[in-house]
Amino acid sequence: MGIGSAVLLVSAGVASGLAGSIAGLASLFSYPALLAVGLPPVAANVTNTVALFSNTVGTAAGSRAELRGRRDRLLRLAAIAALGGAVGAALLLSTPSSAFEAVVPWLIALGSVLILVRDPLRRLMASRSRPLAHTARPTLPLACAVLLVGLYGGYFGAASGVLMLAVLSLTATEPLPVTNAVKNIATGAANVTAAVAYVAVAPVNWPAAATLGLGALLGSWLGPLAVRRLPETPLRIAIALGGLGLAISLWR
Repeated sequence: MGIGSAVLLVSAGVASGLAGSIAGLASLFSYPALLAVGLPPVAANVTNTVALFSNTVGTAAGSRAELRGRRDRLLRLAAIAALGGAVGAALLLSTPSSAFEAVVPWLIALGSVLILVRDPLRRLMASRSRPLAHTARPTLPLACAVLLVGLYGGYFGAASGVLMLAVLSLTATEPLPVTNAVKNIATGAANVTAAVAYVAVAPVNWPAAATLGLGALLGSWLGPLAVRRLPETPLRIAIALGGLGLAISLWR
């Protein structure tokens, strides 16, 4: 790997870490960078998944304040997401991707719209049922949604954080930095499970994964610090618009 490629991957890793920990859009930067340095699509996809393991480490370190006292909730959500990630990785390794990828833009667009209309939907849900709460034990609908997002994350992954943030935002009343931190751990669990499978049987490019992961570690550690300081509503709108932009680019 040349110096230029290494600089590109480190820079893309930093951008991916920031975008992933803040908005759930890490692959928006990392996957194109891997293609740009010459990796074929399948190798780029699995290398990207392995490299972004460092996102989970960085965001967990940077979000200690938001995650404190939520161990039981995190363990349950991470276990469900990890199961989904394992199923998604198995699907990627054993089935053609064309049919599933056809619905990816629609899923990303749906998650983005749900983030935009979060507050009206919360009020509607609260008027029809008991108040929302973030308990340690997830409800059945929440568990199913987290499982499906984890499956998507293990299979393809682009903007899985947007989908997870949408799910968690609609099922808990808490500040956005807390929901965002929980989202990072849940999507990270799915990513790690898929990465383990890819390490065993897929064509991971280790120099590229290590270089990209180094940048992502730094970016993902800085991301929660930014979320703490940015106003919630503009940040939520920016996340949703970023997801819609990615969906449009995939449609094209």
